[in-house]
Amino acid sequence: MSRFLFLNATTREPGHVGNSETLARHAAASLPSGSEQIWFKLAELEQPPFVDLRHTAGTYPMPSGDMKTLLDETLAATDLVFVSPVYWFSVPSPLKTYLDHWSGWLRVPGVDFKEKMVGKRLWVISTSGNRERAQPMFDSYRLCAEFLGMQFMPPLWGKGGAPEAVLADGEALAAAAGYFAAR
Repeated sequence: MSRFLFLNATTREPGHVGNSETLARHAAASLPSGSEQIWFKLAELEQPPFVDLRHTAGTYPMPSGDMKTLLDETLAATDLVFVSPVYWFSVPSPLKTYLDHWSGWLRVPGVDFKEKMVGKRLWVISTSGNRERAQPMFDSYRLCAEFLGMQFMPPLWGKGGAPEAVLADGEALAAAAGYFAAR
């Protein structure tokens, strides 16, 4: 059974749905029957700043709290979906912090993070306020996937900006309708 972990990186105010989430929910509606969906808004979780211990301690303790939940859900997922609006042509800070913690998870004794990530699929659903796709952001995600032996799936991108602007992007909505099913 497929288990899709949707990691929403928006920093919009609580209770407000961003364009990337709107597009992702349209795409998720076409997931095959029996697929499990788990959704997190990363900005609502406690993610401490990442501290690089590689050259001092060398290993990391097992995370606790929300970070342990994120680790467990990441490992349990067959598919990770980064719901990632473009902020300043780059990765939103809540998702960047999550990715930084991957460096620690690689070094938690007994977790075998890299080995368990091999073969998982990484999807990116994104919007931005202009027609530029912010290719460096997508390249960053692709490189993360490649480093861990994950499959990087073609991103889904739409025109966002003001709330609900993506609903006027017929091309993005049409692509969302079959985004997961076509792969």
